[in-house]
Formats: sequence, structure tokens, C-alpha cells
Amino acid sequence: MVLMKMKFPFEKRMKLAQGLWLLSWMATLAGALTFTLGCFLKTELRRRAEVMDNTEIHAVPNTLMIVGLASLGINYFAGRMCQDALDAGRFPRWKTFLQPYWGVSLFFTLLMLSTVIMSYAMKGNLEWSLKIGLKNGIRFYKDTDTPGRCFQKQTIDRLQMEFQCCGNTDFKDWFEVQWISNRYLDFSSKEVKDRVKSNVDGRYLFDGVPFSCCNPSSPRPCIQDRLTNNSAHYNYEHQTEELNIYIRGCREALVNYYMGLMNTIGAAVLSIFLVQSSVLVSLRYLQTAMEAVAGQENTEIETEGYLLEKGVKETIMEYVTPMLVFLQLNQVGSEDAEAGETPAK
Repeated sequence: MVLMKMKFPFEKRMKLAQGLWLLSWMATLAGALTFTLGCFLKTELRRRAEVMDNTEIHAVPNTLMIVGLASLGINYFAGRMCQDALDAGRFPRWKTFLQPYWGVSLFFTLLMLSTVIMSYAMKGNLEWSLKIGLKNGIRFYKDTDTPGRCFQKQTIDRLQMEFQCCGNTDFKDWFEVQWISNRYLDFSSKEVKDRVKSNVDGRYLFDGVPFSCCNPSSPRPCIQDRLTNNSAHYNYEHQTEELNIYIRGCREALVNYYMGLMNTIGAAVLSIFLVQSSVLVSLRYLQTAMEAVAGQENTEIETEGYLLEKGVKETIMEYVTPMLVFLQLNQVGSEDAEAGETPAK
């Protein structure tokens, strides 16, 4: 059963070819935009690689870049076919090229759609990666003399100032780690000795945060240590007063930033997917309409175009069956080869 059949007089075929040529070049530019968006997202993720525990989230920009490059090739050939469709004598040369072309085009178009879905579905993975990465970043904040961690302090400080955040979940995360290196602690001080002795791990813990947590918008000079000690500061109530440090955790700030980026990119790629789908649907109509002209003396006759010559199920099986047969033959060949080698052992 022919699916979605339409009649195409000569003038309509020519207009379809001309319109599709223009659309294919628009889709080529959209493909370049997809690649650019992938590069941009990849760069943004790499900038924060030190506070991320894994790189699984990079699947989104990597796929975008692959799809963008593939889209350039797909739409370039679509434009060439549209040009040749204006001359009925030149179009038949594409006949042997079209079957693999459709396979590749459909694969990458569906991959583009999967990228849109991934960009919305990766929030949990991103949040977990940042949770572990930021926890380690705060733990190694003091290790400015340790190879491989020399710039961890700078990274965390810049991050907290840029995103106006403090800690992993909130500012209290700094209370649970020793973020001041021993080389900057006066161990002759009674206060330092008492704090170190009071901790089972021998760490110097106190209710303070780094300077990068300070909120410059606050009218009061920054209070960054003894935050829970009301008597240590004049006219200060930490339970009721709005603290002059950033309250929001950096994990929340980064998740919001990256999900905002990916949601915007996802919406853009969805629009590009619709353009790409329009190109493929229109090209299929043009192909089937032009095939009916082949071998005719009068190339200006009315022809019929359609999306599928058979039903959806039959068409899928037509493509899948050769692949299954090929895999089956490979498997049989491997088994025969193994059987032939067994006596020699």
C-alpha cells in the first residue's frame, strides 16, 4: 500500500525542486549551527571539568558535533539532487546513491532527535557528577602545594564569585572540612590546638568560609568566620539576620546554568530537526515523482510522488532483513572457522 501519495504536474515538480534547493541550504546552515552549539557546550563543560566527577554529560555535545557535521553532508547532497531534478536527464544518475543516502540520513536525523531528549534527561547525571566533583574540590581546596591540585583553590574561588554561590549544597559545607592549610595555622595558639584536639581526625574545623563566599552587595563588611557565634560580632544574630555571604550552593547554581544552556540548545536543535525532517520528506516526494519520468519521451507529464511504496512495517523489514542475513552469514562463517581450527589444537 502506497503511503501518502500526491500528484505532481511538471510545474509543481519544478517548484518543489527549487524550493527544496533553498531549504536544503538553510538546513546546511542549521547543521553548521548544530556543530557550533555542540562546540560551545563542550567548551563550557570542559571549563568546569575540575568540579565534575565524570564526563558522561559530554555525550550531549559530542553527539551534537557529530550530527552537525553529518547534516552538512546530507544537505549538500540534497541540494545537488535538487539541481539535477531540474533536468530529467541528469536525475537518474543518483538512483544507486539514494538507498544508502536514505539509511544514513534517517539514522543521523533520529540521532538528532535523541540528542534533544538527552539534553532534557541528563539533569540527574549532571547533578550527581557535580555533587561528587564539588565535594572533592572543597576537600582539596587547601592543597595548594600538592601536584595536580595546585589550582583547585583558584578554581573554587573563581567559581563561587562568578556564580555567586558558596559550598556544595550551601555555605555550611565549609564547616565540615579543613580548608586552611596547616602551613598557615599557628600551632602555638591555644585556639588552634584546642580545635585540632577536639576533632578525632586532627583537622582544624571552624564555622568560617573563604573570602569568595562574601556577597559584595551586602552593606555590612563581610563576616566570614565565627558565623554561628553571635557574641563574636557586634549587633549580630545569625539565626535571624540575613548573612552577608552567598546562601545558594554551587551545585544548584551550576545545575541551573547548565540545564538552562541545554534546554535552550535542545529547543534550537528540535527546530533544526523539524527543518531536516522537512528536507527529507520533500526530497522523498521529489525522488519518487522524478522516477516516474525516467524513460518517458515527454518529461513534462504529470507524475505521482509518495513517501513509502509499501506500508511502514514492510519498508522497515525490507531494510532490516538484509542486515540480519548479513549478520547471520558472518556468525556461521565464524563458527565454521572455529570448527576448522579445533582439530589442529
